[in-house]
Amino acid sequence: MSEPEVKEVSAVMEVQDEAAIDTKPAANLKEAQDAENDLEQAQDKLNLQALPIRAYLDQTVVPLLLDGMSALVKERPPNPIEWLAAYLLKHDPQRSQTQV
Repeated sequence: MSEPEVKEVSAVMEVQDEAAIDTKPAANLKEAQDAENDLEQAQDKLNLQALPIRAYLDQTVVPLLLDGMSALVKERPPNPIEWLAAYLLKHDPQRSQTQV
């Protein structure tokens, strides 16, 4: 085989290899995205663990608790503790992420 023929065969083989590679990423894209999301969640959890108490509460509980207490004052239910507990569970952002 002459040198130009070898180069042409090599080029064809490279194109075929690239075509074979291109079909796999579509199948593995979801797996890669899932792995990336799992990694982010693990890092977020570690970051929360390292926070001081006040910062942890300010980032995780206080915003939802304040919203719930504002709604509680407007509603004024007969059993405020039970109502607030139901509100917190209903509006928990972590719960809605895991159920979706």
